Amino acid sequence: MSELDILKGHAVNIRKNIVRMVTEAKSGHPGGSLSSVEIGVALYFTQMDINEENISSLNRDRFVLSKGHASPLLYSLLAEKGFLNEEELLTFRKIGTRLQGHPSMDKLPGVDMSTGSLGQGISAAVGMALSNKYHNLPYRIYTLLGDGECQEGEVWEAAMSASHYGLDNLLAFVDMNGLQIDGKVNEVMNPFPLDEKFKAFGWNVIVLEDGNDLEAVIKACEEAKTVKGKPSVVIAKTVKGKGVSFMENQAGWHGVAPNKEQCEQALTELEGGNK
Repeated sequence: MSELDILKGHAVNIRKNIVRMVTEAKSGHPGGSLSSVEIGVALYFTQMDINEENISSLNRDRFVLSKGHASPLLYSLLAEKGFLNEEELLTFRKIGTRLQGHPSMDKLPGVDMSTGSLGQGISAAVGMALSNKYHNLPYRIYTLLGDGECQEGEVWEAAMSASHYGLDNLLAFVDMNGLQIDGKVNEVMNPFPLDEKFKAFGWNVIVLEDGNDLEAVIKACEEAKTVKGKPSVVIAKTVKGKGVSFMENQAGWHGVAPNKEQCEQALTELEGGNK
């Protein structure tokens, strides 16, 4: 089995766990969690130096889930890395759980920033990258935003700061699946073209026509490492609900949990490689 096949296997497992935990909780955000899986797999399994020994240390690469409602993605990634048992995923959003609806750094090792209010995650990531730059530390900071999140003014304040301070140790991903809770992003409040906007703010911009292509995501990460003097952003065009036929490109699955029958169908599709 090739390394790429192993990575794709991680992606399938993560998608299945996302579906399971949201179904069990009867709430959560499956659509935007499923669309971002290849980005998460690329970061946690090919880029970041996070492991069991350094998970609670500041001396490592860090990831900020700026689109905090996609917490099922983050928790499933941490489980796939072996930092928590898969059984715990089924406590998602339940009373007393460590797996809050939005990530809490006080609850779970491996959550590098508490997020939820959109725009704050990338702002925190800029602060982390600036600190590393100031202290001459080699660690990189990664953050994941949604395209709907880019309607927030705070995103652009953070973008301006990152460029001003030349944070070439910062790589942001925008999960551009085109949909948000109220419908199409460009109809709710059009933030496009995001590539031109980030360029105007002084960022190095990489556009992925298929952000669910794992090899392309990895290549983009490697390309970003070669850029000096400015932050990088990957605008990844993805499919909301990726891997589950009845969820794909449907805004209605932004924040709705499947029932048991829908869960079984989704798991069957994912197991069969319908990605």
